[in-house]
Amino acid sequence: MQDTMEAYILLTLEVDKVEKVVREIKKKITGIKEAKGVTGPYDAIILVETSDLKELTREILPTIYRIDGVIDTTTAIVIESSEE
Repeated sequence: MQDTMEAYILLTLEVDKVEKVVREIKKKITGIKEAKGVTGPYDAIILVETSDLKELTREILPTIYRIDGVIDTTTAIVIESSEE
């Protein structure tokens, strides 16, 4: 059984703030495995490893929302991985 869980967090950001937000996320949140600016319907995608859903919803997401430039997030929790 897994001791941690992963989630992809898709971010909608203010114009021209992608680099700043991604940099701040990497600095402020532990467990970030990847954080990248992207094209398409979202502006950035991060992959985070966390101990549980409670940590994700009560610590990580509120921290992201406090970063200047973040408009909205969509979270997709990893339920299956081909690496396992």
